[in-house]
Amino acid sequence: MALPALPAQPAQTPWPAAGWPTDPLPAGLDEARFASLIDQAFVTPDDLGETWAVVVVHGGRLVFERYGVGRAADDTCRSWSVAKSITHALTGILVGDGRLDVFAPADAPEWRAAGDRRAAITLDQLLRMSSGLKFTEAYVPGEPSDVIEMLFGTGAADVAAFAASFPLAHAPDSFFSYSSGTTNIVCRALARVSGAPGAGFEAFMRERLFEPLGMASAVARFDGAGTFIGSSFVFATARDFARFGLLYLRDGIWRGRRILPEGWVDYARTPTFQQPDCVDGPYGAHWWLDLAGPGSFSANGYEGQYIVVCPDRDLVIVRHGVTPEANQPLVQAWLKDLAALFDS
Repeated sequence: MALPALPAQPAQTPWPAAGWPTDPLPAGLDEARFASLIDQAFVTPDDLGETWAVVVVHGGRLVFERYGVGRAADDTCRSWSVAKSITHALTGILVGDGRLDVFAPADAPEWRAAGDRRAAITLDQLLRMSSGLKFTEAYVPGEPSDVIEMLFGTGAADVAAFAASFPLAHAPDSFFSYSSGTTNIVCRALARVSGAPGAGFEAFMRERLFEPLGMASAVARFDGAGTFIGSSFVFATARDFARFGLLYLRDGIWRGRRILPEGWVDYARTPTFQQPDCVDGPYGAHWWLDLAGPGSFSANGYEGQYIVVCPDRDLVIVRHGVTPEANQPLVQAWLKDLAALFDS
């Protein structure tokens, strides 16, 4: 299946520096419908919950932003699982350096015993949530949850070791199962190959990703073992999350400099196999697919954190807030409706 083309980048393509280049909403856009959708988020939210920030970037320019009561452009927002897509970028940087092969077995000390079938699990399978590891990704209070135990319980001191301790439930590459644990196994592998856990890896993140993009607000959280908790914890302003989305919309290039290796964005948006009865939406490699229509891809986080990238519209939409998990389909439908206004 051919992937939709990413938008062309003519010489005058704007890039955000300390601030964003701005434009009004594009001519021909249904401004009354746009205003109604924004009111739905901020004035009469109903089932959308509380919206903290909405940022819209079209053609590389900031065409709209709004913040909730008591919030402003300089306030940071939590990523939750949006951080997984940042982990994808960090993986790509090391692939581009020639230090990683995502199709080789992942570096996990727990899987080295003779006959351990987990030793065959690749970074690609971890990035595609197809490792086959048993892991319960649940957020309902009172129900068994490996992700809550990993982030806030017995696994919190060493999230990767906790996740890597689980047995196989399926043969690798045969079953899709969304798992924050697999992301943290990836993050430890990144630190190990870079030789820089903890503060050293934080410096790597800043030097190779955050600083080139101007994401000055970005703060990543690490566990006691020095592993970036890339499943869940990056804090940044909505504008800085939009910068990250723009990097992917621009094929991993920033101001003429290639940050991500050629083809890495396409790798992110290449569909992963999912079993016929899978209830999750389509997935690529640490990015979700088609939320705002065919060809779009998105970084999605718990309680309604989203970076939505629409190549055919040259569009990035960022939304942050607090929405009950059961109501996420309503937020996703709202994002799809907002993006559709830019079809013209």
